[in-house]
Amino acid sequence: MKQRDSKDEEKVRNINTFSMKKKKNMQRLGGTGLSLEAFANAKSVNNHHNPAFKKKQREFYKNAKFVNKYKKSVKQLSHPNDVSSAAVRHVESQTEDGNKKNMKNKKKKKPTMEILYEKKREEEEKARIEREAMIKAKKEGREKAEARRKSTRDKMFKKTQHGQPVMKYRIEHLLETIQGSVHKLD
Repeated sequence: MKQRDSKDEEKVRNINTFSMKKKKNMQRLGGTGLSLEAFANAKSVNNHHNPAFKKKQREFYKNAKFVNKYKKSVKQLSHPNDVSSAAVRHVESQTEDGNKKNMKNKKKKKPTMEILYEKKREEEEKARIEREAMIKAKKEGREKAEARRKSTRDKMFKKTQHGQPVMKYRIEHLLETIQGSVHKLD
């Protein structure tokens, strides 16, 4: 009986050590594991470089920088007693006067965006009108050729009262084709 008890105790000890190892592994791996849905979602997440996202981030930070500059300038304007900000404002007003003069010169030299836009619109309109004229000319040419073919076809199929083909139109057609080939050779 003692042997049986020792075997049972040994089995219980083995089971306990196995369950302890299993628990340690589970803790090391981060719990009970992921559900199937969580595993699928984790695999589908794309952690690669996304240029569109980077561009949005850059734009966001750029806008934030402009907002901060604006807030600082508003804060400086709200405190007119500060001597350093008054000196800065004086220097800025002087440079603004110089900039206004330069801007007038630049405006004379460079055409505005509206003028460029109007020129572009006019060019596009001209191109569209030319395309439409070409399409119309091609369509008219096609219609003329089709009418010519139809008339020659009608003439070629004309019959006499006895059901014989009218040779007059067929001979004219042969003469026209011969004359056309002679003109091409010249």
